[in-house]
Amino acid sequence: WLGLKKIYSITQQGNYLLRIELQDWRGNRRHIEYSFSLGGPSTNFTLQLSRMSGSIPNALPEHARLRFSTADRGDTATGSGCPQSHPGGWWHSECEETNLNGNYVTPRSRGRLDRGKGLYWKPKKGRYYLLKSTKIMIHPTDLKSFY
Repeated sequence: WLGLKKIYSITQQGNYLLRIELQDWRGNRRHIEYSFSLGGPSTNFTLQLSRMSGSIPNALPEHARLRFSTADRGDTATGSGCPQSHPGGWWHSECEETNLNGNYVTPRSRGRLDRGKGLYWKPKKGRYYLLKSTKIMIHPTDLKSFY
């Protein structure tokens, strides 16, 4: 984890895309990309997303201002106690949509998910994806600047 202050500093240099890559316990790999903006420390690193493309249904709200919250800093996102019941800091809008910073847990028998535990992705109209691995990356929208 690079850290929110460093990510914020990087994103102030230009326009970036957010790419999330997910792998489930059966070896299936999926991804989703968003255009995004990240606010600074004074906004609790507010994240705004707009889906661009991907091979998995969206599980994060678009165009909403999501504040990063952790159990020790209170839930500034929804007031519903998400960080206390779902370990790890995250941009919660609802407690059960996704958590890519949760505890690393393996599925129980027959792949059953302990809700609120582990790394998971849950689209609004879909099933939970219990995840074995995740990658969260950013890259500039203008890749030509690196050539």
